[in-house]
Amino acid sequence: MKNKFMPLIIALVIGTGLPSYSYAKEAPKIESFTFTPSEIDLANPNILVSFDLVASHNSGLATKSALATISNGSNISIGVLLNRIDSPINYAQKIVTYKGAINLPRDTPPGIYSVSVSGLTNNTSAGYQYTSDTFISGKIRQVIGAESGLLIKRDGFLDLDYATYIGPTYDASQQYFFKNENFYQSGKIPYWNVAEVFDPNLFFEPQISELKLKTLTSTPEVCQSDGSQIKFIKVGACTYTVFTERNMTYKSKQFTQTVNVNPQRVKPKIEVPQLDSLDSKNLPKTIGLAQTYGPGYGWVLPENESPDVCVATGNFVKILSGGTCILSYQSPATLNYLASDKTYLKFEIRKDLQTISFTPPANTNLSAKTLALSATASGGGVITYQSTSVDICSIAGSTLNLLKSGNCSITATQVGSATLAPISATATVMIAGSVAPIKKTITCVKGNKTKKVSGTNPKCPKGYKVKR
Repeated sequence: MKNKFMPLIIALVIGTGLPSYSYAKEAPKIESFTFTPSEIDLANPNILVSFDLVASHNSGLATKSALATISNGSNISIGVLLNRIDSPINYAQKIVTYKGAINLPRDTPPGIYSVSVSGLTNNTSAGYQYTSDTFISGKIRQVIGAESGLLIKRDGFLDLDYATYIGPTYDASQQYFFKNENFYQSGKIPYWNVAEVFDPNLFFEPQISELKLKTLTSTPEVCQSDGSQIKFIKVGACTYTVFTERNMTYKSKQFTQTVNVNPQRVKPKIEVPQLDSLDSKNLPKTIGLAQTYGPGYGWVLPENESPDVCVATGNFVKILSGGTCILSYQSPATLNYLASDKTYLKFEIRKDLQTISFTPPANTNLSAKTLALSATASGGGVITYQSTSVDICSIAGSTLNLLKSGNCSITATQVGSATLAPISATATVMIAGSVAPIKKTITCVKGNKTKKVSGTNPKCPKGYKVKR
């Protein structure tokens, strides 16, 4: 059967067959190619599309008529000849305008149609003759999937057949090209189990922001839809559809699949063998761990929770320091099991004990003002000091500053190391005596009279003021 939308006019523009090595430089140039209107509604009385082509060549143009074509990319192609408007025709004219119009058939299917014009040939007066490539109109609007070309609508609907979403990620029978690479690499899979909820936004990548993914089911006794998600309520076959609705621009698009709903997934319990405490000799050292099994998954490897103390690799753990080694185990979600709770393996790495010697004098006099502190730890290392009686004594490094009489409490600390436990000792120093009063002198004035007054808290006589 012949296609009733065969081109109205077919025009072939044949070049001379001359060599084409200068083709890109010498072929005629399209200055502009426009068509109006860029959108047509077949329900309107006027469905005429006008074309305007401006082309140029330094030697003039030999082409009398050019073929403009609209095509929907499948089996619909409609063409019209665009005739040059110079009269009489001047083939030496360097810039030529071609015009034409077409009245679209009323039964033209709506959609997006690409618009092109056939190649043009230059005048032979140049000493050569080349034909330009077919020219396709460029971007003229922001509509996704219909950025260029002629939009043909019916009753306001374009019915553009466009992929309004991409997916699903879990359908291995198809090869999808997701625009968001992170979406594709998320690795998420749906769980077809009782009590699970299917959210299509996790597995389909929307392409049109105003079109939201919706769902429906034809097996409500097994799976039910609230319009946006699906909940599985019973073991059996669930037939569901993910779709976007038709709007003024796009056709409805849908994906339908039947899946078997399995029994509800349960949360497994992981048994982790515990370890006794270890000493911190000969660190770092590596010890083996008992294997831990996750039901429905297999062997579960530990994760590090205290990397400063120990680091697990596979079923071995490297002990780096004394302290509490903490490892966690968790089996991931599978088709039949939920992810398990985290289970912890904790064991102590005992640090070696050390001693500290700190014996400051039991008594001192405030008049000494300072006291040098000294302490030693059996493991060596720096000793730090801290006062807990800051109003009576303060510390700067290993120097005790005597502030006033009273009991001064001092703590000496060695912080330890990867294998040595920290240690501290506290001592009290009794500070006796008092601070000698400090005398000062002020100058007082009264008119031309001046007096100097000395004392611990000197004051000017009556009628005098302190000289500033």
